[in-house]
Amino acid sequence: MNKLSKLGVSALCGSLAAISAANAGDLTATGGVHVTWLSEEGADTGNPIGMASAVSFKGSGELDNGWGVALTIAGNDAGAYSASNVKITLPGMGDVIINQGDSGTGIARMDDMTPSVWEEADGAGISAGIDKTIGVNGGTTIEVTPTEMMPAGLTARFAYSKDADGGNVNDKAAGGPTNEMGSGYDITLEAGSDLIGVDGLTLYAGMSEIEKFQNGANTNGDQSETVFGIKYATGAFTVGYQQTDEETGQTSITDYDNTMYSVTFSVNDDLSIGYNHVESSQTGGTLDAEATSYQAAYTMGGATFRIAEVDIENRAYGTSAAADVSGTVVSMGLSF
Repeated sequence: MNKLSKLGVSALCGSLAAISAANAGDLTATGGVHVTWLSEEGADTGNPIGMASAVSFKGSGELDNGWGVALTIAGNDAGAYSASNVKITLPGMGDVIINQGDSGTGIARMDDMTPSVWEEADGAGISAGIDKTIGVNGGTTIEVTPTEMMPAGLTARFAYSKDADGGNVNDKAAGGPTNEMGSGYDITLEAGSDLIGVDGLTLYAGMSEIEKFQNGANTNGDQSETVFGIKYATGAFTVGYQQTDEETGQTSITDYDNTMYSVTFSVNDDLSIGYNHVESSQTGGTLDAEATSYQAAYTMGGATFRIAEVDIENRAYGTSAAADVSGTVVSMGLSF
């Protein structure tokens, strides 16, 4: 995205200035908008025209002690707050991120990492109601990435939250505990070709452990999640396969097993096509929830045109006729 403005500042914000006087840094603003048309077969979708607009602010600078600092604040539709994170780079060690509100930390970044030309199989606007991994990302997290200590080609991340579903908390304040989750941690690993020795191959895995308040009526254990996957890119093709498992600690639905796989093909520098599939089973359920999507994306300058044909079976693990849906989503994205 193009920069709307660029300002030299003496600090990223007042709270960062209180830590140390920083050298002059940069603050940039970027924006974008997506216009969509969504229709489902056999359903009255009302007005199918939708819009999403967002503005993000990013700042970066260096403190007098050599630490690098980066700040990201994301806005949502109608100017609503969406997410923010602060990244501190410690020379000779790595990065520390304090994160609120997005899915960019812990095992949540691996809820579905199979390649796509637009979205996950059930992410283009027609949901399958599938329970996916989230780890500690439901609460404010601290994540450490020891970049300087890892061998080439290996990325390790360690995320921790005191209250894994505590939501966003303002400064000089505390949140919760108002929900059932307590403290927890996530560990994720990604190994690339520099470590594996095979060009285009990526292996990844993650685990999450979260304490839950024990309540005989609803909860009988802690929550644990695992994920492992593989991606391989060769020529114009990229393929991926992933499995996740969640032990919820609930007395009713105790386990979810998800399988995802996909393939994408770059026709040329501007046009790509892809196929994505996800299916999920739950303990005690009779049917698997599934989503299949055929997608295409075309880029022209600052505009991106995308289309997804989506087919859902047994939405939200349901058995009624209304649980089987299909439809088309068309999107035009503009960045500035």
